[in-house]
This record gives sequence, C-alpha cells and structure tokens, in this order.
Amino acid sequence: MKKQYLDTVVVGFALFAMFFGAGNLIFPPYLGLVSGNQWLLGFSGFVIADVGLALLAILAAAKCQGDISKVLGRSGKVLSRILAASIMICLGPLLAIPRTGATTFEMGVAPIIGGFSPILFSVIFFGLTLVLTIKPSKVVDIIGQYLTPALLIALIFLIVMGIVSPLGDLNQPAVIEGIFAEGVKQGYQTMDPLGAIALSAVVIISLGQKGYTKESDKIKLTLQAGLVAGVALFIVYGGLAYLGSTVAHQFKGINPADINQTSLIVNITEQLLGQPGKIVLALIVGLACLTTSIGLVSATGQYFAKISNGKVKYETIVIGVCIFSAVVANFGVSTIIKFSAPILTVIYPATIVLVLMTLFNKQIKNDNAFKWATYVALVVSILTVVDGMGIKMSFIHKLPFDGIGFNWIIPVLIGGIVGNFIPSKNNIDYNSKNEQIM
Repeated sequence: MKKQYLDTVVVGFALFAMFFGAGNLIFPPYLGLVSGNQWLLGFSGFVIADVGLALLAILAAAKCQGDISKVLGRSGKVLSRILAASIMICLGPLLAIPRTGATTFEMGVAPIIGGFSPILFSVIFFGLTLVLTIKPSKVVDIIGQYLTPALLIALIFLIVMGIVSPLGDLNQPAVIEGIFAEGVKQGYQTMDPLGAIALSAVVIISLGQKGYTKESDKIKLTLQAGLVAGVALFIVYGGLAYLGSTVAHQFKGINPADINQTSLIVNITEQLLGQPGKIVLALIVGLACLTTSIGLVSATGQYFAKISNGKVKYETIVIGVCIFSAVVANFGVSTIIKFSAPILTVIYPATIVLVLMTLFNKQIKNDNAFKWATYVALVVSILTVVDGMGIKMSFIHKLPFDGIGFNWIIPVLIGGIVGNFIPSKNNIDYNSKNEQIM
C-alpha cells in the first residue's frame, strides 16, 4: 500500500511537471493582469479549459489504456488519423516543444546573460532533453522524483512572496471584455488537455514497468495521479493569476495586445525579489520547460514509433524531434504563440468532443453520433478562425455561448443527436473491438 501511495505521488508530480511548461507559466499572470479585480472570473475560465478538460482527457485516455487512437477512433479512420497526427505534431516539434526552449531562453537566460546566442542555447537545451528522454522507462521517475520538487519549491516561494508583499491592490478594473472567454482562450493555449491524452500513455507505460500489470490498477493509479497533478496545477495557476492582478495598475492605459507575456512574469519576479529574482525565475522556467519538453518528446516518440509498427525506432524519432524543435525555437515565443492560436482553435473543440463522448462509450452505440458531432465541431471551429482572420462570418457570433468561447457546443449537440439516428455499420461498443484504428 505504501509503494502504491508513493508511486501515485511520484507519477502525479511527474504529470504536473510535464503539464506545467512554457504556456502555463506565462498565461496566468497575463490573464490576471487584463482581468484586474475580476481575476477570479478569468481564472475560472482558465481552470475549466485547462485543468478541468485535462482531467477529463486523462480519464478518457486511461479508459483507452493510453491509446490516443482509441480515444479518437470512433470519429472514423481518416479523421481520427488526421486528428491524432495533428495533436501529436502540435504537441511535438511544431508548437509545444519548441516553445519550451524559446521561453527558457527569453525568460531565464537572456535577462541574466545578455548577448548569449539563442542558437547555442537551443542546442544545449534540446541536447539535454535528448539525453533525459532517450530511455523512455526513466522519464517519469526522473521528472517526478527529482525535477518536480525543485520546481514546486521555487514556484511556491515566488507566489508566497507575492501574497506577503503584494505589488498593488486588486481594485484595478478589467481592460478587456469577455473575461471568462479570455480565460478559456488562455487555457486553450497551454495545450494541456491535448497533452493529457498523449502523456497518459507515458504514465501507463511507466506504471507497467513499475510492476502494475492489471489494467484496472493502471487506470486507477493514472486517475489518482491525474488528481494530484490537477490540485497542484490549480494552486499554482491561482497564485500566478493573482500575481498578475496585483500589477494591473502599472499597465493602465496600455493596449493588452502590446503587453509582452514573457516580459511580464520577468518584471513581476524582479519587483518581488530584486536581482536575485532573475535567478529564481530562471530556475522555475528552466525546470518547468525542461520537464514539459522531456514528457512531450517522449510521448511523441512513443506515438510515432507505434503507428509505424516499429519500422521507425523510438530513439530515431526522439532525435529528429529534438533537432527540429531546436530550429523552430529560434523563431521566439511570440511568433510561436501567434502561429499556434488558429491551429488550436480548430483542433481543440473536436478533440474535446471526442474525449467527452469517450467517457460514455458504452452508452453511445452509434458511431455516427461521434462522427457527426466531430465534423460539426470542426466546421464551427474553422469558420471561427476564418472570421478571426477578417473574413466576416457574423452568424458564428450569434450561436449560443459565443461570448464565453464555446459557440460550438449547441451545434455539436445537434450534430450528435442527428448522427445517432442515422444507421451505422458499427453500432457496437468501441472498447470491445480488438483492432486499433491508426
């Protein structure tokens, strides 16, 4: 029993650290700043879109033994392949992994060592990631036992200092409209719900190597570890959002779009701790981004090695991902965030729909319910992105819940209901199928 408890804590800490990376550190303070005295409302949207959905994704992935293809499979072979590949590429070398390296340089290295080469740093950062990821069996233990405790101590120290000696009051009014929706948008940007599906596979494999052979035990411990990670994320996110709200008065009259999110947390830390604060922040950023980079590189390597049926080795994929990520990281955090926003807006709702429907796999017998709901989510999301690019789709904003960032919910419900009444060749419980849709 003691071993099981310790394993749950270690794995939970590892999940927290793999979740808590670049975006998780820079988005909550910015959200607190623009929300002002309504920071709790913005934080609520953030928690729902991040922690809440991530926990549901862990539950769905655990039910599917950490196999992303099973989570997405009932949407159809073609779409599930496209979605799975899109998720893993976004979590992998295109967006999330490069962002860890770029954030570490901009927030941890550049403020301390001016003139340090970003190219050289990328080589060092992803070289270290490669060394710590090349053996997948060690990933969870390295993160959970050694790196996460140091990360948590540094984060809690910063937050406590901000509570004991606040940089300002909480009376500054919000500078944006749709505070809850902004919280949801910032929660999307962390990519945690997407990461939860992929990282669950890393956790389940690790539990198997720890001696847990029963599927029920793996699922149980994965869910418990997810709760440990969720509680830790909730506390840390709340603390960081609070810190942002205490400096809202310092940015009065400034357009939120002109606020550099990475510079913001650097500024807050320096005000709280002085010059030594830069070192503390460098430690926080380095540990947060390195742990996330390790987890995502490992998950990406395992996924693509699996779908290639072992034709491409895990080690080869990991090396390729690290090299490509080192190159993309040099574009900088702001560029990566701007590039990622429309992509995430498209794939997030469809993924969320499939995660939620997977939780009711046994109750939803008709595969067409999954397919119609998913395709409707994609259509609404694509139209939303198109509208955001200047090609007006005014009817999109007339959909229910548009103001809080969930304009796809009602259309998806209608699509799922309609699909459920259309006969399907596969009106059976997907979990009973032996094949895996890749």
